[in-house]
Amino acid sequence: MPYDLKPIDLDVETTPYLEGREDLAGDRWTLNFGPQHPATHTTLRIVMELDGERVARATPHIGYLHSGFEKLGEALDYNQYVTIVSRMDYVSPIANDIAWHHAVEKLFDIDITPRCKAVRTILAELGRIQNHLMCVGAAALDLGAFTGFLYGFNERERIYDIIDYVSGQRFHPDYTRVGGTMQELPDEAMFVKMVTTFIREQLPPAIDDLEGLLNKNRIFRDRTEGIGVVTQEEAINWSLTGPLARASNVKRDIRKDEPYLCYQDNWDGQGASPVDFKVPLATTGDVLGRFLVRVEEIKQSVHIIEQLIENIPGGPMNTVADGKAVKPSKAEVYGSIEGLIQHFELVMTNRGWEAPVNEVYGCVETANGELGYTIVADGGPRPWRARTRPPSFINYACFSKMLEGHLLADTVAVLGSINIIAAELDR
Repeated sequence: MPYDLKPIDLDVETTPYLEGREDLAGDRWTLNFGPQHPATHTTLRIVMELDGERVARATPHIGYLHSGFEKLGEALDYNQYVTIVSRMDYVSPIANDIAWHHAVEKLFDIDITPRCKAVRTILAELGRIQNHLMCVGAAALDLGAFTGFLYGFNERERIYDIIDYVSGQRFHPDYTRVGGTMQELPDEAMFVKMVTTFIREQLPPAIDDLEGLLNKNRIFRDRTEGIGVVTQEEAINWSLTGPLARASNVKRDIRKDEPYLCYQDNWDGQGASPVDFKVPLATTGDVLGRFLVRVEEIKQSVHIIEQLIENIPGGPMNTVADGKAVKPSKAEVYGSIEGLIQHFELVMTNRGWEAPVNEVYGCVETANGELGYTIVADGGPRPWRARTRPPSFINYACFSKMLEGHLLADTVAVLGSINIIAAELDR
């Protein structure tokens, strides 16, 4: 049998929703939800104690996808490790690349070029849209609305096309490098055309269809309203970030509170204002609130990209730094002995890295919340310690609290609203 069922005596004192209703107390049953249940979307296991159809306790078990991601950071240099971080939140890998090198550049005190900031910001917002489309589409799928899933999933494919065009890789782009990117845009005009076509012609009808299908759908609202509620105080106490926190009226967004890239003033060195956008908030703190916040964030991401896509600054993509941490361009490698030596030292010998002995923490706002990296450097060519602050792991901590007292059928709705990525849990 796929589930292990056995009776357990019910202890009313440990079941808050039964307080004052002892007449409802009966036998508890344990049920394994996952690790191969299709509605978990990944390798999650939840050991549930059921009182009839209600969940008395839910205990998450993680570790089924453990890959030693953080330990690998001690064996790879500051550029090589990007191939590892992109496999953490594999729903929007480009956001992980940007987050990692944001922290590394903070360690090396490198200010990337205005052109690189604009391109990274556009790609970061495309990654946010990519992630949210999967989450809201899967929210519909889990509750029986298969068509809603297709509305979200089809548009994700178009973002993959853009990422593939820019980096040469469809799923794990590994596009960023210390001080810049792996390469220039193949053709800026084509890149602009692909992005503008997506945000102006292809994505808006899909979002309209998704909202038309679900926002006033009686079944969808009955399955999501008042389910998995997290109050504002609880969200703060649990250190929740991203849409999970903002659906509980916690106004926290790294792009506003600790600006970086084009979210900060003077990002182009010519007095440019930061990109304009709003931080969507909800007050209900339930599954429906999280869904609506994510849909609105997709629209805000489109608004951000609109401000940048036809105004990408010129100039070099990579920083021209005095130090040796930034890889030289191909023209320098092929045309000058200095460029050739610098490339050789960075790639072949690791002698080019001159990391300071320091400890830094750098974070960005990804689709699921605050993604940060703590880097402890000892002056060598690779981190002495690389620690991840993954939003999925932090947000998942409150899952038991959100689910207790709800019906078994509510599990998929609550779990889908958190948008757990197992590779971020286990690292």
